Amino acid sequence: MKNSYADRAARIERLPELNRLFTAWLETVYHRTVHSKTGQPPIERWLGSIPKPLPLPSPADLREAFLWSEYRTVTKTATVSLHDSYEVDPMLTGTRVELVFDPFDLTEIEVRAAGKPTGKAVPHRLGRHTHPKASPEIPPHPAAPTWIDYLRVLDATHQANTAKGINYSSLMDDGRVQG
Repeated sequence: MKNSYADRAARIERLPELNRLFTAWLETVYHRTVHSKTGQPPIERWLGSIPKPLPLPSPADLREAFLWSEYRTVTKTATVSLHDSYEVDPMLTGTRVELVFDPFDLTEIEVRAAGKPTGKAVPHRLGRHTHPKASPEIPPHPAAPTWIDYLRVLDATHQANTAKGINYSSLMDDGRVQG
């Protein structure tokens, strides 16, 4: 009898066939045979340990199960990069942190250090913080040049006003006739 099993085992050529035969033995023989220490077949013992009804996860636990996470090291400026720049607690500078987030909403990113929550990451942008639909107050087309040299006109007017000099005798009105 042993030779027939050995002969059959020698004819197994591929891993998928071995896995199929192992699964057949596991489900038809092992799980249904009474265990000597427990007095129960393994499948009955396992099924008996499952609470009825099955407990449902809370909405928070379910949400947590589908969040993504990535690890980053906090820079000297207390920022981390995750498709954008985010500010974190300055006490985390130089620390490797876990960023936990919903991949469809990067506005809420939880920061964890050593597995413990340490706050939220705040989007950090350099520049103006304005609404993307707010248009800047720049005229659509620059004014056409007039070709008037304003500074030269001012300079000529200034030179004309100061070239006359000061007539000191006109400042003296003592009734004398000037000639």
